[in-house]
Amino acid sequence: MKLKEDMNPLLLQVFRSVVWVYSVITFIPWYFLSGASNNLERANRIKARSVSGLPLGPYRATNSQDKLVAWMHPNVGTLDKMFKYAASRFPQRDCLGTREVLSEEDEIQPNGKVFKKVILGNYNWLSYEEAYEAAKCFGSGLAALGLKPQCKIAIFCETRAEWMLVAQACFMYNFQLVTLYSTLGPMAIAHGLNETEITHIITSKDLLQSRLKAIVCDVPRLQYIIVVDSKPTSWPNIPRGITVYSMDAVKEIGSKPENIAVNRSQPESSDIAVIMYTSGSTGIPKGVMVSHGNIIAGITGMAERIPNLNESDTYIGYLPLAHVLELSAELVCISHGCSIGYSSPQTLADQSTKIKKGSKGDTSVLKPTLMAAVPEIMDRIYKNVMTKVEEMSKLQRTLFALAYNYKMEQISKGYSTPLCDSLVFKRVRALLGGNTRVLLSGGAPLSAATQRFMNICLCCPVGQGYGLTETCGAGTISEMWDYSTGRVGAPLVCSEMKLKDWEEGGYYSTDKPNPRGEILIGGPNVTMGYYKNETKNCEDFYVDENGQRWFCTGDIGEVHTDGCLKIIDRKKDLVKLQAGEYVSLGKVEAVLKNCSLIDNICAYANSDQSYVISFVVPNHKQLMALAEQVQVRGTWEEMCNNSQMEKEVLRIITEAALSAKMERFEIPKKIRLSSEPWTPETGLVTDAFKLKRKELKSHYQEDIERMYGGK
Repeated sequence: MKLKEDMNPLLLQVFRSVVWVYSVITFIPWYFLSGASNNLERANRIKARSVSGLPLGPYRATNSQDKLVAWMHPNVGTLDKMFKYAASRFPQRDCLGTREVLSEEDEIQPNGKVFKKVILGNYNWLSYEEAYEAAKCFGSGLAALGLKPQCKIAIFCETRAEWMLVAQACFMYNFQLVTLYSTLGPMAIAHGLNETEITHIITSKDLLQSRLKAIVCDVPRLQYIIVVDSKPTSWPNIPRGITVYSMDAVKEIGSKPENIAVNRSQPESSDIAVIMYTSGSTGIPKGVMVSHGNIIAGITGMAERIPNLNESDTYIGYLPLAHVLELSAELVCISHGCSIGYSSPQTLADQSTKIKKGSKGDTSVLKPTLMAAVPEIMDRIYKNVMTKVEEMSKLQRTLFALAYNYKMEQISKGYSTPLCDSLVFKRVRALLGGNTRVLLSGGAPLSAATQRFMNICLCCPVGQGYGLTETCGAGTISEMWDYSTGRVGAPLVCSEMKLKDWEEGGYYSTDKPNPRGEILIGGPNVTMGYYKNETKNCEDFYVDENGQRWFCTGDIGEVHTDGCLKIIDRKKDLVKLQAGEYVSLGKVEAVLKNCSLIDNICAYANSDQSYVISFVVPNHKQLMALAEQVQVRGTWEEMCNNSQMEKEVLRIITEAALSAKMERFEIPKKIRLSSEPWTPETGLVTDAFKLKRKELKSHYQEDIERMYGGK
């Protein structure tokens, strides 16, 4: 979508003439020097084909038509071998980095709330050789504490260097690592720990005090708690029979000659590496059993889509490592000798909530070249920048719009705009450190407007991917020179996909112009199934006549003529209204989230009702500006509970829906404004910011009854 060019038509024509002259003079030398023709050719080429020749597939990438790829390096089929390969090839390269905390202080806000602010120093690094030795000693220490090969150990911890060291230690010693989101509720945490019969758990000081201590009595088999923080602390109120160690103490035990000399049991490719508990967007979290071979295949496919990936790259890790997207991305980096600097959403940028004003956020210090992000974070960047653009003077705003629209036109032709990048978009790009060359989006659909904005203003390609925990996060990723929006790319070299007809939703592989249906993913990256859940395994997984595993995703897609996939619906999000119309709740949300007034939205519909309703988290700045326009006064909570404000927001939402050509029956007829944002801590969204519909329904039950007239 183009930005409005608010300028005198005559001046606008003069400006365009100048741009045209500049383009003509510079085009020919630039065209041959930059390789633009190759980029356009690569963007337009066929990327995947149906192996069977039928529209239902299976579809494979053009460079893996004969055979799917399962290994990245010869004879490196397990994760312990992969880390050993990286440590021997890049011994002195920086591996894992953590910023030093220089000081912490409490900052009192105007509303009386107290925010903790930090001033952070430079990154302190462990080399690949040092990280390998640290993991080996820790694994040896766990074995000395009685953990046997193929036994389970849980990690309940924030994303940090110690998390990765723990994982590598478990991979080396063939311990099965059980991962749990640090934002799961107490019942879900206890369920995961008891289902896997955990005796050892690794956590942080903060999570032990705030989350874990309250449920340790509900985990009867628990014997050891290992705290990753280095400072030794006493642990009062820990039940008898449970021993608490620091990570350093376990490494010290493991480094003793009599322990480090013990031969370790090396894993096979088919052995379980991780039991990854899902975020529970549809109920109780399920444990997905992921083998060494599954992960190796998945990261092999992902790495192939990142051009020129090598040891000079730096990745910033801040998403939950208990999520398959972040774990896979970091393992891709380790396999190629990249440096991983750790961060958090609260310290990511200079403007982040925990960074003291005037000091630098993590991206400004690390200057990463690679980054993964969920759409929620990119939507925030997009809305914040566009709000700042609206606050500019008329001249500045117009110049920004002209540059934005010019670059949009150029990249659609496969051309770059170095002058615009250096003069106009440099400051926006600096939000992520200024060196980002690849941005990978996953976890949820990314809106076309946000994707195009990131392409233009951050001056780097956005690779939108599609995958699930059940497929090791691997399925498809768009190629970096493909600047189309709304698509998730072609199958990776490790996987293939089929379309299965869904009669109820009206999606068939014979549909024109593009075949449509439920997406099935097959390949060596498809996991071993759910832990202790044979019923769901039979429903969601199957093995074909060739012995290959397949996963039924429940997502609806269409395959374009170049072999790229577009996600268009989800079986669980489809609701049939009273009059028989089908409404895709996910589609409603995706369209309306582009409205600047909306930070988050959940559409809801009852089958015995004739219309859709929605719960809306409004954008604070935009709602306050709207209130001023309609002369409504009060606190933030009062604004969100004001019926006039609800009507005004609904009016704007309806206009946005109509301009996006939504059907009348898809447009929400009533809304409820929420004064509280939905965060993983509230339990209303997952760690990847996916909506938890069941929890949202319970949370807003009274509002649902009110909006449906008390029925």
